[in-house]
Amino acid sequence: MSLISSANTGSSTEKPLQSRVALVTGGSRGIGKAIVGKLAALGAVVSFCGRDKERLRNTAATLESSGAKILALPTDVTQEKEIAALVAATEKQLGGISIRVNNAGIGGGGFGSIQEKTEAEWDQVMNTNLKSVFSVSRAVIPGMIARRGGDIINISSLAGKNTFAGGAIYCASKWGLQGLTGCMAEDLRAYGIRVSAICPGSVATEFMGRGPKDPSTVLTADDVAHAVAMVAAQGPQSFISEVHLRPVAKP
Repeated sequence: MSLISSANTGSSTEKPLQSRVALVTGGSRGIGKAIVGKLAALGAVVSFCGRDKERLRNTAATLESSGAKILALPTDVTQEKEIAALVAATEKQLGGISIRVNNAGIGGGGFGSIQEKTEAEWDQVMNTNLKSVFSVSRAVIPGMIARRGGDIINISSLAGKNTFAGGAIYCASKWGLQGLTGCMAEDLRAYGIRVSAICPGSVATEFMGRGPKDPSTVLTADDVAHAVAMVAAQGPQSFISEVHLRPVAKP
């Protein structure tokens, strides 16, 4: 399934990402959906994916009604063949990818005491939260190197900077993502490619990590999308390598 809609026109001042091609994983809900909408509103042409075809279709329809130019593709980012198909379809239909947002992530089996966790839960979280970033980025990087530029933005977490009881697998995935992001940045900056990490605290989405929280003490998906847009729209001479997002109010 693919869905494409037309983009509104606007000046480069109003649309700082005009005509740039973005690829967002996990874009059919929550933080990913907000990121897709924000990038499209700033002029980017956005390809996004998710595993739930119905949710993907509904999200695409919502974005289409706003005039965004998008491409929606069902993809499991833990599967190499599906990743290759996603990148190939995006480049064929939209053009070379210059903004890559690694947002796909799960909590689920990542929460709970380590002695209660299984190997299957470890693999599921690591494959989605960490390995997929490696796999999808590796598929996009050659094109960015050829074009001598691009932004890779990894949605990490403050759980990649802190530990807490019951978070062993999830924290491990995000600490690993922090290390991967830093090393990718050093490997790729000579080609004009910036690799950044966005580290939000708790965000009011379906995910909600360790359980429901007071909405007044958590971030919104739009807060994270705003940070992504800031990184993507920064000047060519600057490099925002890491952003920490916290709610103003404490629990």
